Amino acid sequence: MKKSMILFSAIILLFAFGCDDDKKKAVDLGVGAQCTETAQCDEETQECLLDFKGGYCGVKDCTGDVDCPEGSRCVAHDDGVNYCFLVCVDKADCNVHRSVDSEANCSSSIDFVDEPQDSKACVPPSN
Repeated sequence: MKKSMILFSAIILLFAFGCDDDKKKAVDLGVGAQCTETAQCDEETQECLLDFKGGYCGVKDCTGDVDCPEGSRCVAHDDGVNYCFLVCVDKADCNVHRSVDSEANCSSSIDFVDEPQDSKACVPPSN
C-alpha cells in the first residue's frame, strides 16, 4: 500500500509539473532569474539586464515574441524599451530564482508587442 501511494504521488507530481512545458523551459533557461552579470544567464541570447533591481536574465530590444526564449514574450516596457519577460499565471511563477527584496510581479497591466494581449508577464522592479 505504501509503495502504491508513493508511486501515485510521483505520477501526480509529474503530471502537475509537466503540463506547462513552455514556462518550465523558460525558467530552466534562466529567463527572469536574478543576476549580476550575463554569464549567470543560461542561454546565449540572454543578458543580465541591470536596468532592474537584482538584475533580470532576459533579452533587451526585442521586436516581437520570435526574439524571445520559449516561455517568455516581448513586452513594451514603460521605460520605452522592449524586453523579453517570463510569462506567468501568478507571482510565484516569477520568483523561482529571485530574492524576496527583488521580487518580480505577475502583471496583466502591460503591453505585449505581439498579439494576443491576454497573458501576464513577470515585471521586475526598476532600479
